[in-house]
Amino acid sequence: MNVLIIGSGGREHTLAWKIRQSPQCERLYVLPGNAGTTSIAENPGLDPSDYDQLRDFILRNKVDLVVVGPEAPLVDGIRDYFNSDARLRRVLFIGPGREGAMLEGSKDFAKQFMNRHRIPTAASATFTPAQYNDAIQRIQQGSTPVVVKADGLAAGKGVIICETREEAEKAIIDILLKNQFGEAGNKVVIEEFLEGIEVSVFLLTDGRNYVVFPEAKDYKRIGDNDTGPNTGGMGSVSPVIFADPSFMKKVEERIIKPTIEGLKEEKIDFTGFIFLGLMNVSGDPYVIEYNVRMGDPESQVVIPRINNDFIDLLAAAAKGRLEGYKVDVTGKTAVTVVLASGGYPGSYEKGKVILGLDKVKKTIVFHAGTGTGQDDSIITRGGRVLAVTGMGENLKEALELTYSEVKNIHWEGMQYRKDIGRDLLELEK
Repeated sequence: MNVLIIGSGGREHTLAWKIRQSPQCERLYVLPGNAGTTSIAENPGLDPSDYDQLRDFILRNKVDLVVVGPEAPLVDGIRDYFNSDARLRRVLFIGPGREGAMLEGSKDFAKQFMNRHRIPTAASATFTPAQYNDAIQRIQQGSTPVVVKADGLAAGKGVIICETREEAEKAIIDILLKNQFGEAGNKVVIEEFLEGIEVSVFLLTDGRNYVVFPEAKDYKRIGDNDTGPNTGGMGSVSPVIFADPSFMKKVEERIIKPTIEGLKEEKIDFTGFIFLGLMNVSGDPYVIEYNVRMGDPESQVVIPRINNDFIDLLAAAAKGRLEGYKVDVTGKTAVTVVLASGGYPGSYEKGKVILGLDKVKKTIVFHAGTGTGQDDSIITRGGRVLAVTGMGENLKEALELTYSEVKNIHWEGMQYRKDIGRDLLELEK
């Protein structure tokens, strides 16, 4: 089977790594890919946002399966483009259409969907620039901490947890009036702050049936002890100690099943991944966000724990044949630590030469923001550059292995968190 993955980050490298292991994989393409995917796949160098060019490539190279990694093409309607072309309808496709992608593309849409289907989530209200005074009044009359969110896609940075009313008012001004996140800030969602521990749950659905992947915990803030601004994610751990069978049963009954049923009731055709960002509040799960793709860096710990032939799994979903499918999950623990450019999530320099990759032997290094220099060296091209993933019999072993390998890698300005998984270690005691 010829497979095309769309995207260039750590998630896409992880998908490529797993798909390449399938005996069904003949040719594997990643568009646009990165320096890591070049070793296991072909990076044809096309612009994946040029759908006509993409169509021609798929037809010319007889691609059988397309997997869309990031959210932006899905929100943009890449699936709808495929559905509109009779020649592309034969291609198996993982990713929802534009309507389904609104679960991630608009936080207001997602909130309304959850309210309609009685899915537990934090209380919220949505405001436009014309309702700026109402938004400020809501802050002044409400409690803190409070969460302020840009409605649209903001590369994981549009969620601001505000400890004071002054911080919340500034966030509203930045989003609604100063256009800090561009069109993503055409609306702002002000949301009740939920006290608890976050966990991410992933599923793959064919629109009627679903399979649940291993859960993970992501670490969003740039600094140790959850300090500093939010990032796209600085590390992840799977499994998560408190996501025991009792908790996961609540997730399935209160959130997963109503979500799938809600999509069917509203006649939203959805084939692909659903990422549930959850808050565990005193043992009860609440949805803090939907995503319509796998997470990054959660993919780097979730996918290595899945033993199934991944092409077989994806093809079953794309063909509507997930009923009765079982996901085989290893009992090992996976930890990933993200290595980022100096200055990230603010401004940062690119083109730094990465040293020491050849010394990493016992873990997997997934590339995200990397490229190839003129002398074939691996260089930095993004904010989050690499994710180092280690597997162990338990969390302590996985953490020790991963961090020992991280020490082999270096470039000018490299930064990473030193405390990934430490909070879960404390829970185990």
